[in-house]
Amino acid sequence: MRWDALFNDLESQFTEADRLALDAEINERARAEMVGLELADRLRGVLGCRLTVYLASGESFSGTLVHTGGDALVLNEGQHQTLIPYAAAARYMGLGRFSTAEMSSVRRKLGLSHALRSMARDRAELSVLVGGTSGSVRLAGVIDRVGKDYLDLAVLNPGEVRRSQQVSHVATIPFAALAAITSRRTGE
Repeated sequence: MRWDALFNDLESQFTEADRLALDAEINERARAEMVGLELADRLRGVLGCRLTVYLASGESFSGTLVHTGGDALVLNEGQHQTLIPYAAAARYMGLGRFSTAEMSSVRRKLGLSHALRSMARDRAELSVLVGGTSGSVRLAGVIDRVGKDYLDLAVLNPGEVRRSQQVSHVATIPFAALAAITSRRTGE
């Protein structure tokens, strides 16, 4: 009887040691996997879900996450969309634990400048939030052109069409100063 108890005890010790070793290996692999995980992968894991983005300027935007690119994300906020560069975000609320890698090499290469050039081509009326931790300012206008690391915004009164006599001035904005770009609502 003592031998049975001894062997049962040894077997349970080996089983427990195997379980602890497996747990340690799983934890180590999870930590190693997290090292290669990018923010865009985490954001892709919640596409279609509600997300709140808090900017360094103190402002926040909430909406349904509809796109994650190489440099920025897009939120649907009712009747308009907001493009937010990752560099402008201070924190996110609503990210889950899931992540999804971008499989398309083309989509991986699409950056902020591609989205801005598309807006410039469409002559979209925009509200541009410029600033950072020391404060921010909103400018209404149309993107005239996009360079490698900046954009030229023809500043207009909200609701006005881009005509040379309507432009109050042209603001050159470095990408690093962009906090958010919101497509304007009709009549806003």
